[in-house]
Amino acid sequence: MTETLHIEIEPGDEFDTRVAEKMRALDEDRTEELGDERVLSVPDEGTIERVLSEKNLELIRTAAREEPSSLRELARLVGRDIKNVSEATTELEALGLLEFVREGRSKRPIVPYDEIEVTYAVRGDEDDGVLAA
Repeated sequence: MTETLHIEIEPGDEFDTRVAEKMRALDEDRTEELGDERVLSVPDEGTIERVLSEKNLELIRTAAREEPSSLRELARLVGRDIKNVSEATTELEALGLLEFVREGRSKRPIVPYDEIEVTYAVRGDEDDGVLAA
């Protein structure tokens, strides 16, 4: 089965409302309502461009295809400095685009999905400076 990470633009107020609804479902033990879909909500298109930059996509794709045993190996595979790769992958981990598995003193980067799907609305409410998804 293909695992897909969905990235969508969601202005702050919509994000806050959705998170509050999910928290209520957890509190009331209604976990079946949460679903198992992986979703990353970002506030605007600029964030998508930054997060899915050419260099970040190279890190994600290389980690997925080559399955490096450490960050040092990932840095070698992409021909970049380990410090730069460490900073980038730490941000990608915080966003849920990468995960790390500790193996001794090393952190092995893994990609827990097969695809990234980005949703852009072309019609919607323009009051927030972005089109609502």
